[in-house]
Amino acid sequence: MTVEKLSLSEFKGAMLAIADGMIASKDLLTQADQAIGDGDHGIGMARGFEAVKAMLSEKNFAQIEEVFFSTGTSLLSSIGGASGAIFGSFFMGAAKGVKGCIELDAPGFKNALAAGLEMVKKRGGANIGDKTMVDALEPAVQAAMAYNGNSLGELSLQVYIAAEAGMQRTKTFTARIGKAKTLGERTLGFADPGSISITLIFKFFSDYLKQMA
Repeated sequence: MTVEKLSLSEFKGAMLAIADGMIASKDLLTQADQAIGDGDHGIGMARGFEAVKAMLSEKNFAQIEEVFFSTGTSLLSSIGGASGAIFGSFFMGAAKGVKGCIELDAPGFKNALAAGLEMVKKRGGANIGDKTMVDALEPAVQAAMAYNGNSLGELSLQVYIAAEAGMQRTKTFTARIGKAKTLGERTLGFADPGSISITLIFKFFSDYLKQMA
């Protein structure tokens, strides 16, 4: 049996599980960023999701949209820099896809992902092949749109699998945008840290739904 939808309180629990997972991934993300960046991605993401945890424990929500939007604003204000802007934009954009929803189902999750991707691309200007989180996010959204079932659990797994494949492909790209761009060919063989982060977010969401089933 798989989960078809999440209540508001269950979705808040999912976001807390994602936050815990991202905080625990600090060292993994730091090492990934040390290879092709300035090494602060793990620290920033952990700080951002610590802020998300604090926000979730303090606020009450009436709609799914509010959880997404408040997560985005927490990341935007606490991570700082390009990562804060991009990951904040993803969650704030996702909020637009679930306006008025008091539970999250498969169609709502699809809408949230598509709206999140749209805002990320508008904010950062990255496309597939630029070696950014878009390389994992866009295939994840494409996989979501191709899914025809009603199970949120199955959908979340398809999204994670597609993001993972996209993230792995970033190892074959040279960075064309952001700080890593200056390293050119030296970025070959390494996965983009942002693509690892968005893949982990989807993994922790899928794991949460698996545990509920």
